[in-house]
Amino acid sequence: MAHRCCQTIPALGLLVLAIVGILLVVLPARQMETPPENTYGIVLDAGSSRTTVYIYKWPNDKQNGTGIVTQHSECLVEGRGISSYAGLPGGAAKSLEVCLDRAVKDIPKSRHHHTSLYLGATAGMRILKQVDATESQRVLQEVENKLRSYPFKFKVATILSGPEEGAYGWVTVNYLLENFVKYGFVGRWLNPGRERVGALDLGGASTQIAFETSEKVENKENVMELKLYGQTYRLYTQSFLCYGQGQFLKKLLAHLITTAGVTPQVAHPCYPQQFSISIQLGKDVFDSPCTEGYRPAQFDPQMNVSVVGTGDYQSCLDNIKKLFSFDNCPYSKCSFDGIFQPNVSGSFMAFSAFYLTHNYINLLTKIPMTSPSRLTEAIRLICNMTISELTEKTKQDVKHMKNICAVSNFVQVLLLQGYSFDEHSLPSISFQKTAGGASVGWALGYMLSLSNLVPAESLGLMKALPPGPWAGILFLFIALLPIAMVYLLMIYRNTRTQEGMV
Repeated sequence: MAHRCCQTIPALGLLVLAIVGILLVVLPARQMETPPENTYGIVLDAGSSRTTVYIYKWPNDKQNGTGIVTQHSECLVEGRGISSYAGLPGGAAKSLEVCLDRAVKDIPKSRHHHTSLYLGATAGMRILKQVDATESQRVLQEVENKLRSYPFKFKVATILSGPEEGAYGWVTVNYLLENFVKYGFVGRWLNPGRERVGALDLGGASTQIAFETSEKVENKENVMELKLYGQTYRLYTQSFLCYGQGQFLKKLLAHLITTAGVTPQVAHPCYPQQFSISIQLGKDVFDSPCTEGYRPAQFDPQMNVSVVGTGDYQSCLDNIKKLFSFDNCPYSKCSFDGIFQPNVSGSFMAFSAFYLTHNYINLLTKIPMTSPSRLTEAIRLICNMTISELTEKTKQDVKHMKNICAVSNFVQVLLLQGYSFDEHSLPSISFQKTAGGASVGWALGYMLSLSNLVPAESLGLMKALPPGPWAGILFLFIALLPIAMVYLLMIYRNTRTQEGMV
């Protein structure tokens, strides 16, 4: 009798387990919404002086067609921008490998083939395209081939237009300030109804301005429309090629050398006192299309010239003003070089080299840029400093400090005379490097706009368990049911047989 119980208990246990398991799995379960996985996007900001790889991510249940994008990581590519590899096959592609390999590790493997990959080249490649369109295309194709070799969804490698670069910078600024959407206390994304701010960008080869205006824009090439979070925004945007920090400094050198005549030594009023440097006329000055208008009819590109700093604020300012043209405006009003610009209005954020210049001015003088007169006061002090004083106060190398007087004066002329900021509007400019945990620049705005092209994944419905495991467990319990029944039947027959023998 005891032996029969020992045989029956496991069989009954299997039967009960199968019945209870089936009931638990098939009874109505509360349905749950599961958010989709994050979408990732990679943007390569291929600037004139360097390339930066940004990785962004956003949930697939997007807001009115645009992702709520956050910066996942960034990687600074070693070496100069891709345009510097003109005439050096393989160099541009090779330079990107370290950062692209890091992106492969940073992004979950399951999302690699869903990650869109974009490269946007800016003013450096725009200049190269002017000089040698064939070589520009070769560099771009070389880079594209490298990007296609990675396990991401390659989209495009392109040269951005100046207005695009300016507009995407505007998008970045206003997104980081939460002027488009903000996560409200009610637990959902809301339109905060804030005024958008303008964007000021200063790169190595160009400078951009972009802002909303209620005035009529007389040149339609300065108008750009963007749709974000269900709203359409209409911007004034303008990019000035050859007015980036690096190219402007070359133009200044070219102007000084040409004005003085091509001699073995030239005085530079913007270089600090006690500083001199030897330059080569070809590669250091006249090899750029930005200096073409200053190029002497005859000169030796290999000739070395000694440039000696005099630290003369007023002479520096006067020479920099000559690099701008404030005459011959074909519109009702212009910024400079005959470019239409409405009056600046509202607040602005200035970033990239604007931020660095502002930071150095504050560090060297402790004078805030609260008015044009205070800005002039600060720059005059900087231009009177020796190279030793500049490097000692900033703890920076000579190569960074030799141009601080020139760049500060350039920013002064650009903001006050070029863009016409004044006593009332200059204090409205905020100088920033990062905001909201992300770098300020055009790349994030580019990703935001392009995320309109990525289909949103709807929320999925599931039982308490995902569909696959749920079906597997149900099958297991159903399989246990006949096993338990057969087991019990065998025990019953064995018992009857043994009783019959007795």
